[in-house]
Amino acid sequence: MSDATVKVLVFSDDRLVREQIRLTLGRRVAPDLPQIEVFEVATQGALLRTLDAGTDYTLMIFDGDAQPSGGFGLAHQVKEEYADSAPIMLLVKREADAWLASWTRAEAVTPFPIDPVTMPQQAAHLIRARLAEVA
Repeated sequence: MSDATVKVLVFSDDRLVREQIRLTLGRRVAPDLPQIEVFEVATQGALLRTLDAGTDYTLMIFDGDAQPSGGFGLAHQVKEEYADSAPIMLLVKREADAWLASWTRAEAVTPFPIDPVTMPQQAAHLIRARLAEVA
Protein backbone atom coordinates (compact mmCIF):
# COMPACT_ATOMS: atom_id res chain seq x y z
CA MET A 1 0.00 0.00 0.00
CA SER A 2 1.25 3.44 -0.91
CA ASP A 3 1.44 6.22 1.66
CA ALA A 4 -0.08 8.63 -0.86
CA THR A 5 -3.62 9.80 -0.29
CA VAL A 6 -6.50 9.02 -2.60
CA LYS A 7 -8.68 11.88 -3.79
CA VAL A 8 -12.45 11.71 -3.43
CA LEU A 9 -14.62 14.29 -5.18
CA VAL A 10 -17.99 15.01 -3.54
CA PHE A 11 -20.77 16.85 -5.39
CA SER A 12 -23.85 18.23 -3.62
CA ASP A 13 -25.47 21.63 -3.51
CA ASP A 14 -26.15 21.04 0.20
CA ARG A 15 -23.15 21.71 2.43
CA LEU A 16 -24.69 19.52 5.16
CA VAL A 17 -24.82 16.54 2.78
CA ARG A 18 -21.20 17.17 1.77
CA GLU A 19 -20.21 17.37 5.42
CA GLN A 20 -22.08 14.18 6.27
CA ILE A 21 -20.32 12.32 3.45
CA ARG A 22 -16.93 13.64 4.58
CA LEU A 23 -17.59 12.65 8.19
CA THR A 24 -18.93 9.21 7.22
CA LEU A 25 -15.87 8.45 5.11
CA GLY A 26 -13.46 9.71 7.76
CA ARG A 27 -9.75 9.79 6.99
CA ARG A 28 -9.49 6.15 5.89
CA VAL A 29 -12.30 3.86 4.76
CA ALA A 30 -10.36 0.63 5.34
CA PRO A 31 -7.07 -0.26 7.03
CA ASP A 32 -5.55 -1.61 3.79
CA LEU A 33 -6.19 1.61 1.89
CA PRO A 34 -4.41 4.98 1.89
CA GLN A 35 -5.90 7.96 3.68
CA ILE A 36 -8.48 9.87 1.70
CA GLU A 37 -8.58 13.53 0.87
CA VAL A 38 -12.08 14.88 0.16
CA PHE A 39 -12.67 17.69 -2.32
CA GLU A 40 -16.12 19.28 -2.36
CA VAL A 41 -18.02 21.03 -5.14
CA ALA A 42 -21.53 22.48 -4.97
CA THR A 43 -22.45 23.29 -8.59
CA GLN A 44 -22.40 21.66 -12.00
CA GLY A 45 -19.99 24.33 -13.24
CA ALA A 46 -17.57 23.73 -10.39
CA LEU A 47 -17.74 19.98 -10.93
CA LEU A 48 -16.98 20.24 -14.65
CA ARG A 49 -14.19 22.80 -14.12
CA THR A 50 -12.65 20.51 -11.51
CA LEU A 51 -12.75 17.53 -13.87
CA ASP A 52 -11.43 19.64 -16.76
CA ALA A 53 -8.45 20.59 -14.60
CA GLY A 54 -7.30 16.98 -14.91
CA THR A 55 -6.96 16.09 -11.24
CA ASP A 56 -6.91 12.32 -10.84
CA TYR A 57 -9.75 11.37 -8.49
CA THR A 58 -10.02 7.82 -7.22
CA LEU A 59 -13.74 8.07 -6.40
CA MET A 60 -16.56 10.52 -7.00
CA ILE A 61 -19.72 10.72 -4.90
CA PHE A 62 -22.72 12.58 -6.34
CA ASP A 63 -25.91 13.64 -4.57
CA GLY A 64 -28.74 12.42 -6.80
CA ASP A 65 -31.08 15.11 -5.49
CA ALA A 66 -28.75 18.09 -5.85
CA GLN A 67 -30.40 21.22 -7.26
CA PRO A 68 -30.62 22.65 -9.83
CA SER A 69 -28.34 20.09 -11.52
CA GLY A 70 -28.95 16.64 -10.10
CA GLY A 71 -26.34 14.00 -9.59
CA PHE A 72 -28.12 11.55 -11.91
CA GLY A 73 -27.70 13.73 -14.99
CA LEU A 74 -24.19 14.78 -14.03
CA ALA A 75 -23.10 11.19 -13.45
CA HIS A 76 -24.38 10.29 -16.92
CA GLN A 77 -22.64 13.33 -18.43
CA VAL A 78 -19.34 12.51 -16.74
CA LYS A 79 -19.46 8.89 -17.94
CA GLU A 80 -20.22 10.07 -21.49
CA GLU A 81 -17.71 12.92 -21.71
CA TYR A 82 -14.70 11.93 -19.58
CA ALA A 83 -12.81 8.87 -20.73
CA ASP A 84 -11.64 6.63 -17.92
CA SER A 85 -13.43 8.65 -15.24
CA ALA A 86 -13.17 7.55 -11.64
CA PRO A 87 -15.99 5.36 -10.35
CA ILE A 88 -19.11 7.19 -9.25
CA MET A 89 -21.18 6.45 -6.17
CA LEU A 90 -24.66 7.97 -6.39
CA LEU A 91 -26.67 8.95 -3.31
CA VAL A 92 -30.38 8.18 -3.78
CA LYS A 93 -33.26 9.03 -1.47
CA ARG A 94 -35.86 6.82 -3.11
CA GLU A 95 -35.35 3.11 -3.71
CA ALA A 96 -37.46 3.52 -6.86
CA ASP A 97 -34.67 5.66 -8.34
CA ALA A 98 -32.32 2.66 -8.61
CA TRP A 99 -33.42 2.10 -12.22
CA LEU A 100 -32.44 5.68 -13.07
CA ALA A 101 -29.09 5.18 -11.39
CA SER A 102 -28.37 2.29 -13.76
CA TRP A 103 -28.89 4.68 -16.71
CA THR A 104 -26.16 6.94 -15.32
CA ARG A 105 -23.64 4.07 -15.39
CA ALA A 106 -22.64 4.88 -11.79
CA GLU A 107 -20.66 2.01 -10.30
CA ALA A 108 -22.50 2.12 -6.97
CA VAL A 109 -25.72 3.40 -5.46
CA THR A 110 -25.98 4.17 -1.77
CA PRO A 111 -29.05 5.21 0.21
CA PHE A 112 -29.69 8.61 1.68
CA PRO A 113 -29.87 9.15 4.62
CA ILE A 114 -26.33 7.84 4.58
CA ASP A 115 -25.71 4.45 6.13
CA PRO A 116 -22.48 4.83 8.16
CA VAL A 117 -21.53 1.18 7.59
CA THR A 118 -22.56 0.65 3.97
CA MET A 119 -21.13 3.83 2.46
CA PRO A 120 -17.52 3.33 3.67
CA GLN A 121 -17.67 -0.35 2.61
CA GLN A 122 -18.86 0.60 -0.87
CA ALA A 123 -16.25 3.36 -1.06
CA ALA A 124 -13.50 0.93 -0.05
CA HIS A 125 -14.58 -1.54 -2.73
CA LEU A 126 -14.60 1.15 -5.44
CA ILE A 127 -11.26 2.61 -4.31
CA ARG A 128 -9.61 -0.84 -4.33
CA ALA A 129 -10.94 -1.50 -7.83
CA ARG A 130 -9.75 1.88 -9.11
CA LEU A 131 -6.29 1.50 -7.57
CA ALA A 132 -5.94 -1.96 -9.13
CA GLU A 133 -7.12 -0.58 -12.48
CA VAL A 134 -4.56 2.21 -12.61
CA ALA A 135 -1.67 0.17 -11.15
